[in-house]
Amino acid sequence: QVQLVESGGGLVQPGGSLRLSCTASADVRIFAMDWYRQAPGKQRELVAQITGAGRQKNQDSVKGRFTISRDNAKNTAYLQMNSLKPEDTALYYCHLMAGTNDYWGQGTQVTVSS
Repeated sequence: QVQLVESGGGLVQPGGSLRLSCTASADVRIFAMDWYRQAPGKQRELVAQITGAGRQKNQDSVKGRFTISRDNAKNTAYLQMNSLKPEDTALYYCHLMAGTNDYWGQGTQVTVSS
């Protein structure tokens, strides 16, 4: 069983930055870690993914603004979010799939508003 704990969300003005963190309760270095988000009334969508080897993939709408990274020594993945827009407002979830087991964090709220 793996627990994922997110932190770093908050209220920020348009154009601002936030860094989200997701810490796993076990050694997950071999598994890909993802960030998803879900805005009110919308489906949950994949924002960014980083493999165990460090290869990154971003959703088109966040390319050039968001960067996913990880520190395997800390069992932690990060999402650096720059140039935030109101449409980035959502509940952001950390996700990890280990074999057939699917793990989600509790979510951290990001609100972009002036």
